[in-house]
Amino acid sequence: MSLASCLRLSLVQRSRAALLANPATLRQALAPKAPRGTAPNSKAGTVGRMQQAGVASAAAGAAAPAAAASKAPADAKVARMREALAAADGGRGVQAFIVPSEDPHMSEYPPDCDARRAFISGFDGSAGTAVVTTDAALLWTDGRYFLQAEQQLGPDWTLMRDSTPGVPPLQDWLAESLPAGARVGIDPWVHTVEAAEKLRRRLKASGKTLVALEGANLVDGVWGADRPAAPSAPLRVHALEWAGQSVADKIAGLQRQLAEEGAGALLVTMLDEVAWLFNLRGGDVAYNPVFVSYGVVTGEGATLYVDTQKVTPEVSAHLSEAGSWRCAVVSAHLSEAGVAVKEYTALLGDVQAMAAAGTKIWLDPSRVSYALKHAALQAAAGASAKAGAAGSRKRARGANGSPAAAAAEESGPDGGAPADILLEKPSPVTLAKSVKNAAELAGMREAHLRDGAALVRFLCWLEQTIASGQTLTEVEIDEHLTAKRAAQPGFIEPSFPTIAGAGPNGAIIHYRAQPGTCRTVDASTLLLLDSGAQFDCGTTDITRTMHFGSPSAHQKACFTAVLQGHIGLDTAVWPEGTPGCALDTLARTPLWALGLNYRHGTGHGVGAALNVHEGPQSISTRYWVTQPLLEHMVCSNEPGYYEDGAFGIRIENLFAVVEANTEFRYGGLSYLSCERLTLCPIQKKMIAKEVLSQKEIAWVDAYHKQVWEALSPRLAGEEEELAWLREATAPL
Repeated sequence: MSLASCLRLSLVQRSRAALLANPATLRQALAPKAPRGTAPNSKAGTVGRMQQAGVASAAAGAAAPAAAASKAPADAKVARMREALAAADGGRGVQAFIVPSEDPHMSEYPPDCDARRAFISGFDGSAGTAVVTTDAALLWTDGRYFLQAEQQLGPDWTLMRDSTPGVPPLQDWLAESLPAGARVGIDPWVHTVEAAEKLRRRLKASGKTLVALEGANLVDGVWGADRPAAPSAPLRVHALEWAGQSVADKIAGLQRQLAEEGAGALLVTMLDEVAWLFNLRGGDVAYNPVFVSYGVVTGEGATLYVDTQKVTPEVSAHLSEAGSWRCAVVSAHLSEAGVAVKEYTALLGDVQAMAAAGTKIWLDPSRVSYALKHAALQAAAGASAKAGAAGSRKRARGANGSPAAAAAEESGPDGGAPADILLEKPSPVTLAKSVKNAAELAGMREAHLRDGAALVRFLCWLEQTIASGQTLTEVEIDEHLTAKRAAQPGFIEPSFPTIAGAGPNGAIIHYRAQPGTCRTVDASTLLLLDSGAQFDCGTTDITRTMHFGSPSAHQKACFTAVLQGHIGLDTAVWPEGTPGCALDTLARTPLWALGLNYRHGTGHGVGAALNVHEGPQSISTRYWVTQPLLEHMVCSNEPGYYEDGAFGIRIENLFAVVEANTEFRYGGLSYLSCERLTLCPIQKKMIAKEVLSQKEIAWVDAYHKQVWEALSPRLAGEEEELAWLREATAPL
């Protein structure tokens, strides 16, 4: 199979600001689409999947228990998957196939054509892994999605509530439940090096084999011609005003790190990292301003691998300023930075050529696909074998006179590839992107000012509408909020699907309202509203929880505990070098005191005019994430509480990590704190004031004073909105 016949990518592009500014038009755009696999005119993309890397299958090991029985098959897609399992690997078959959420770039939100797990299982949350075996269909997901998965999975599927007592991790289930000698298939393009190798070791220890299947993903055969088309949105230049650093400077910094590590090339495979590196943005993935692409940086320059039909004249000019190689499609933007532009499908051959030439390749095993690593190793092994055959007879014989033994001794593991051909460590782009420069921080502040003004206009309208006796649906709330944002300058699109959860829907942590099934909002409703925007200058993410009548004492008590946790993190001061997990308890302690908790992280990184979720930092109970919170990182602060079947509460602001003004610097360390970015009132009627300390009351009043002073100038002349904001920010 040729490279051009593999790597399928797709997305049905969403309308931009002109569409979103009109609620009526937006309603049509948000209407339910035909289920994946049923669209009559949708065709799969023709770009190849680069499966010719020829990843080798793992070897089998010892025995394991028999598989547990499961429900009788009724789902046609599951039945067809089982047919594909039997025919896989040239008819040898596999007994299980793993379907993760990710695409070849390990995206949290893949293009529609790569949303295989959502297609095969019916569960469309952002996190989860499906497994189809000869007699079972299972889905692992985390606590954010338990309720959603229960609603979306069909009767053939078993929900595996990850990280809960009695539920084994996916790898352990496969190792312990499949019969001895079982073969577990994967598509090596959608599994990271780290994940695949860990799984291979676990299976081998239990007498099973990991089979990296060549050819098309098994799910694609079930999906067939109904698979969505490949994405084709044009690229756009991310202005230096908001990027703050030129492409040439970014490349130069990476080249210095390559030299320090003794490596010759760096693979950049995450879509947001490619976009950041080349100061470009795209529209291939809804809500994420990225484009399907790869990047490679060498000592001589850099190469962008992308569908060149997406490269506009403006982008060409931008890249030529970076010193790029010119072609018929690309001329300017990249050439000045030393950036070559090649077709997306050229990456595999270039990786193989570099490895065969002995270039040491830096790849991040937690982000790069298993397929790319082994393509490099096999190319290096092939070149090494040829070099050995061409050498002297004495050298070729090796210690025992065997050419094969000599190749193994001299070239190391993986079929004779030189042991040092790869440098496996975290991508330097990840950290560089997460630490914002002055221009990126200025852009984030401006984005939150724009967002705050839109939110005030929306909340003023919403409260007036409900107070007048009207009833709104969750979808209508989403539409009107998006329209208010779309009226702001520089608006691109929402930064994720709006979560407008009324009453019990608020307890579904990543709920998404749909026409026909959504709930209504009236004066008796507790509404959780989590939303955000992509502006040309920055990215926002905010959650507010509000009641339009009289909240119960229990609701107020829960809300106040969440608020206290939010304040606890917001006011924290910590020494440099502190990981986010060390701060997580500050947000949970008030809830724990009541015997309450929440099943999600407290905070995530946020990109600057990029993905609303980014790493490497996080604030959560995941103690193994040891990345310290660094100055100028941007994170969320979002504790919550959820009662299944009743309501959900969350309060979320974004903050930038800044240096704290401490009296001392013990140990010579700097101390860090939070600079709030989000500007929007917190509903005071939900607060049980008597529970708050004087310091907490002072925090609420100071925050509301900040909101008034920042937003009131942007609402000049809007008397109703100013009156609403004045009341909403009045002292407790």
